[in-house]
Amino acid sequence: MKAYHSWVAALRIARRDAWRAKGRSFLVLAMIALPIIGVSAADVTLRSSELSPAEEVSRKIGAADALLTSSGIGGPIYQRPDGGGYTAVSDHAFQQSPEPGADHARSAVPAGSEALKVSTGHTKIRSRYGLLQTELREVDTASPLVKGMIVMDRGRAPEEAGEVVATNAFLEASGLFVGSQFTPRGSATWYRIVGAYELPSDLHKIEITAPPGTLLTPLDKELRAAGVPGVVADDAYLVKTGPGGFTWNMVKEANTKGVLVRSRAVALDPPARSDVPLYALMDSTGERDFASLPASETAILATVVGLAMLEICLLAGPAFAVGARRSRRQLGLVGANGGDRRHIRAIVLSGGLVIGAAAAVVGTAAGILLTLALQPLLEERIGVRFGSFDLRPLELLGIALLAVLTGLLAAVVPAITASRETVLSSLTGRRGIRRANRVLPFAGLAAVALGAAIALYGATADAGATVVAGGSALAELGVVALTPVLVGLFGRAGRWLPLSPRLALRDAVRNRGRTAPAVAAVLAAVAGTVALATYQQSSEAQQRAEYVAQLPAGSGKVELHESGHQKSMGAVRQAVSRELPVSVRADVAHVQVGKPGCERVTGPGDCGRAQIVRPKDQRCPLWEDGAPEFTAAEVRRLRRDWRCTVSQHSSMYELVVADEKLLTALAVTDPGTVAALKSGKAVSLDPRDVKDGKATVRLITSEAERTFAGPGEPPGEDKVFAVHQAPKGTNGYGISVVLPPSAAQAAGLTAQPFASYFTLEGPPTERQRQQLAAEIDRIGVEAPVAIESGFEPEDTTAMLALTVFAALVTIGAAGIATGLAQTDAEADLKTLAAVGAPPRVRRTLSGFQCGVVALMGVALGTASGILPAVALRLAQRREIADMAKASGIGEEVPFVPIVLPWDTFAALLVLVPLGAALLAAAVTRSASGIARRAAG
Repeated sequence: MKAYHSWVAALRIARRDAWRAKGRSFLVLAMIALPIIGVSAADVTLRSSELSPAEEVSRKIGAADALLTSSGIGGPIYQRPDGGGYTAVSDHAFQQSPEPGADHARSAVPAGSEALKVSTGHTKIRSRYGLLQTELREVDTASPLVKGMIVMDRGRAPEEAGEVVATNAFLEASGLFVGSQFTPRGSATWYRIVGAYELPSDLHKIEITAPPGTLLTPLDKELRAAGVPGVVADDAYLVKTGPGGFTWNMVKEANTKGVLVRSRAVALDPPARSDVPLYALMDSTGERDFASLPASETAILATVVGLAMLEICLLAGPAFAVGARRSRRQLGLVGANGGDRRHIRAIVLSGGLVIGAAAAVVGTAAGILLTLALQPLLEERIGVRFGSFDLRPLELLGIALLAVLTGLLAAVVPAITASRETVLSSLTGRRGIRRANRVLPFAGLAAVALGAAIALYGATADAGATVVAGGSALAELGVVALTPVLVGLFGRAGRWLPLSPRLALRDAVRNRGRTAPAVAAVLAAVAGTVALATYQQSSEAQQRAEYVAQLPAGSGKVELHESGHQKSMGAVRQAVSRELPVSVRADVAHVQVGKPGCERVTGPGDCGRAQIVRPKDQRCPLWEDGAPEFTAAEVRRLRRDWRCTVSQHSSMYELVVADEKLLTALAVTDPGTVAALKSGKAVSLDPRDVKDGKATVRLITSEAERTFAGPGEPPGEDKVFAVHQAPKGTNGYGISVVLPPSAAQAAGLTAQPFASYFTLEGPPTERQRQQLAAEIDRIGVEAPVAIESGFEPEDTTAMLALTVFAALVTIGAAGIATGLAQTDAEADLKTLAAVGAPPRVRRTLSGFQCGVVALMGVALGTASGILPAVALRLAQRREIADMAKASGIGEEVPFVPIVLPWDTFAALLVLVPLGAALLAAAVTRSASGIARRAAG
């Protein structure tokens, strides 16, 4: 009971002191509350965005019992219970694809069930700004089965042909509105938007919906009549069965027909793992299910949270020390009236408890209110409507307790320091003699050594990033423990400094109790920035070394990505020559097998292909069908064989028809190669395709390709060409054989234009690029332009933000230490003024005190931040090497460089301390008020 009353009195004193020193209290409260606001807001956002199984399935299948969709595999499948993934039951590498037009999903609808057809496709819509890729859907929006899938926002549902409703995302992207009209590309039919809706689980989806039979089929017929590929519709069915719903056994029965099912009954009551054939297959092959958060990510997240708490404690600790220092006389009076060290510690700890509790209430409430106020923006950001505003009291209570714990931990060291003050020194203002802790440096040194060993072990052994993160955190804590000793070592440099910096450094060393926490706070912030900067620049150096140019520097190409639009290629080529500074342009065609304008992907399947037939003895044994099993050593040897070289470049077609200008665009300068193509002889850029000076091209019809089943290549008509082999090392950038137009015509081949390669006189401007994109958009085709400009590093805005954050934390921590130093050194400053020191000495000394703290923290943080980055890079090197060895690529050590960011080091070591010093000097008064020194 006695202890209870003493704590009540301590809390009342702490509350009164916090109210009196509003500025300092607000500063500490803000430091503790800001992370709590972020964590609580993130918790509420995460929980609110998590949908219950009933909510999630309703957004996917509406009020139906199941949604049946064809998997596109011509055979049985295994699926996940939630329908989020599936695989074929057996190897279908040589199985015929499903027949076009076959409605497999409809065949799996149980007899007597109510079914609603949902058809989907995609095309480009003419918007106010050009062409917009849009998903198309046909469904009866008035059906009760659709309830929950589509939420009308404004307008009305479509009722007749020519009327559609559009998502808000479509209206925003297209510049259209409810009541406006549009036409799909290639169509003369106008459609009117009569309403706007949203998909609650996909707010960013660009989609329009029409009544059944009014959009996809008429548009497909209109496009095919114009001689261009039509719209391929995928059909699914919303099914309403009986009271029992669509059971797991019914799902497995539909899977035997190659149909994927998303069932309400299965989602609400999932089967046991042992009853799911897909999971049994995964367990037998050793595959992992990545549905849950890996333990390594959880450990790293816990480490980050722990370091964030340490950062707050290190920043708030000096502020509590300031309060204890300013309350020395009051604490001395407590001791003079019978209070012992426990009461002094209780008063200072109560200050941390009061501020922590206030930060818990303010931070948690602000986080909830912030989430509520920003809910529409958050939903738009993540693209999902909240199911409900979900508050988890236990989780929010845990977050609030974290704030209270942080406040208590931040006040521990100041409480112990204040309790060791004698009553006489507290009342007279004398500092007394403080002994340094002799155990802490040895413990810190041991933690540094152990943490570095653990991090390096995790980098070299099969331990993963979890061990690296844990070891790095332990090493950083060790450096924090060593900070008082390291501050003392910095003090030896004072003999070479002028008066003001020498006084500042001496003061920092003599008062390590307030200097060390501030230096440690700066250290923690800078260490994280240095670690991320080192890792980012090392990764950038690796990406630069691994970068593969798709074309020679200064060259470009434009490719037509849509068959059936070859007649527009001429206009595209003219636009390229008109808008860009083109020096040489090479027009390229491909060999077409089948009807003119046929489409292999979305067409009716009457388009074949032309393929280069590689001689059998020049094919890679690893890729041959029916090849024998090779040992690991044989695989590594064969991967270095010239026949098994894997090209890092790609092209839409390996066989092209073009003249010698193409060689100029590809930077092929060999005179013999250029002369051969100019004279009408084919040129080979890959020696594996040529034998005895000849190359074979096989024309494979769509019928032969469809009826062929088994290993090897389908049969076809072979065309043999005499070719000139380019010198070894010539890069074709994905092109293997170039046929001159005369040779292609002599062989009876049909060439269809699809691309142009070009060289530029200089790099194009952004305005030229935009004008070309607008011109191609007006032509109405999909023809992307690629210009090789070399390796371009990723955006460094995040790194800049981290550097600014570290600078702000550094200045804040140094400022707190400077304020505490001014409190301690007030008597010395008055003495300097009394002996004739000019007023500017006070301002200069304040600036140097802040700069010294910042410089020490930045120097130590820079040194300690390199360890985690180096360890993570070494771990990454080992993982890449293990993957390469397991895949048989080779045993060579991968190129994973470690690059130190010297520019970041310079900015932190020079600009941050300089800025902190100048800011402190600017906000410090040159003269203090008239006062007398304390007696004694």
